[in-house]
Amino acid sequence: MDVTQFIVLAIFAGTICALILTRQRPSTVFSGAVLALLVTQQLSLDDILLNLTNKGLITLVLLLLVSSAIDKTALIKRLGRKLVSANFTQSYWRLFSLTFVSSALLNNTAIVASLIGPIKQNQYHPASRLLIPLSYAAILGGTVTLIGTSTNLIVDSFLQEHGHPGFNFFDFTLYGTVAGLTCGLLMFMLLPLLPNIGNKNNNYHEYMVEAEVEPGSELIGKTVEQNHLRNLPELFLVEVVRDGNLISPVGPDLVILEGDKLIFSGNVQKLDNLSHIKGLSMFAESDGVLRESLTEVVVANRAQVIGQTIKKLGFRALFDAAVVAIRRDGEQLSGKLGEIKLQAGDFLLLATGPDFATRQNLNKNFFILSEQKIARPLTNKQEWITLGGFLTTVLLAAANVISLAIGLLFLAAVLIGVRVTSNGEMKRNLPLNLIVVIVGALSLATALENSGVIMTMTEALMPVLSGTNWFIALVIIYLITLLLTEFVTNNAAAALMFPFAYGLVQIIGAPLMPFALAVAFAASASFISPFGYQTNLLVYNAANYRFSHFIKIGLPISIVYSSIVLTLLNVTYL
Repeated sequence: MDVTQFIVLAIFAGTICALILTRQRPSTVFSGAVLALLVTQQLSLDDILLNLTNKGLITLVLLLLVSSAIDKTALIKRLGRKLVSANFTQSYWRLFSLTFVSSALLNNTAIVASLIGPIKQNQYHPASRLLIPLSYAAILGGTVTLIGTSTNLIVDSFLQEHGHPGFNFFDFTLYGTVAGLTCGLLMFMLLPLLPNIGNKNNNYHEYMVEAEVEPGSELIGKTVEQNHLRNLPELFLVEVVRDGNLISPVGPDLVILEGDKLIFSGNVQKLDNLSHIKGLSMFAESDGVLRESLTEVVVANRAQVIGQTIKKLGFRALFDAAVVAIRRDGEQLSGKLGEIKLQAGDFLLLATGPDFATRQNLNKNFFILSEQKIARPLTNKQEWITLGGFLTTVLLAAANVISLAIGLLFLAAVLIGVRVTSNGEMKRNLPLNLIVVIVGALSLATALENSGVIMTMTEALMPVLSGTNWFIALVIIYLITLLLTEFVTNNAAAALMFPFAYGLVQIIGAPLMPFALAVAFAASASFISPFGYQTNLLVYNAANYRFSHFIKIGLPISIVYSSIVLTLLNVTYL
């Protein structure tokens, strides 16, 4: 090996060590690797710019931007409320089915983030018995289609970089479906290995929120349990006000009637979960000023509003703001929101109008603390356009009518046009860290290939692999990728291993597609470590799991999953 190859190999090895041994973000590590390659003149700026315009990368970015808009729809949230019932077996298979199917088309990290709340909030089963299965179901579902996980699209971008047309939409479906459903059954059998852990203490201040059951509401005539009002993420139904009478505590068999005032306590940043319930309006909505931005204030000690109720004050006219929620430290509030007498030190969340900041009486009554954000629900028309547009785009791409990138670009423009999202929101949601990782990995792969490192290493393996079935080489690539994904991230593992898989294919004359699929599936098969895949990390932080909990259930799943994928690849490409 010459000096150039030693430099590139040293940077490659340093990148892997930094990903495994340090706590630096992958984007930081890959940025350092690219800078090192530029300084040592192993890469040119033109090489990096070419990688930045990779079609697979552009498709992935567009998919993530569109997915952030789809996350606003009520579909997953509404289904999430109905997931968990008293029957644990039924709850598990509902959870697995919803997560597995939706993760095949939508961003699996967003799916898990949406369902963690209802699972933690359920009244029947410990969340720790369902959260790891939630993450694993999302991982398994993500391997069923091309767009199910970013890992598949990263490998697809490498294929296109090397002149290959890339994956078809359903190239993953046979392997992902068989392995996913088998592992879902195995996971159900392994559930006794999961711990029974209480939920972590909430780190938010509990506000009191009032919502009214409107005529024609979907809640009317059904019990609290049938309406799944006990499964709302971080919001607790504490009281019901009916005809001026207070019902507390609220039993699961209480039938909801028209005009009921439902009093919730909990995290105000989860108010969008109430907005998605048809026919349930929050207190501030009646004043027409409930917005995405909420201002938190404290009632001053000499405020004129002390001792008066929100309703009698004419709060909306007085301050050009409506009270969304109220909190009083050291005391449990009770009754209708508008009839609570304000006290000094009360915390109010206000939905403010355009004249709020100019009111002269503001400083005399409140200390302004901060601004909080809540998500606003989409209209029915916006929901249909968002979900229908996405499914249409996917179907057209799967039928090869239009490319996925063009379809997603058009859909993004439509979503901006109907105000599901905005240009500013698209900019905020741009996955810069992921872009840096992929461009860095593509650039590192370019340097490995241009310097001849991959050719030298694969030629060194020829004496070992000559005369053997190429399936042995496939297993080796798969196992190395699988090991790497448990220590780094799934995206980094796929990006680092594909160049070696491609070089090996060129040397031994094997078909490229099974090796590309092997890298994609192995990079997604992070079941043993909570740090290898983002959904694992989400549930790891949502409960008091230990590393050993992932090993107990994840190791047998990883073995079975890998065995099925490798066997099917051997059968279909031998």
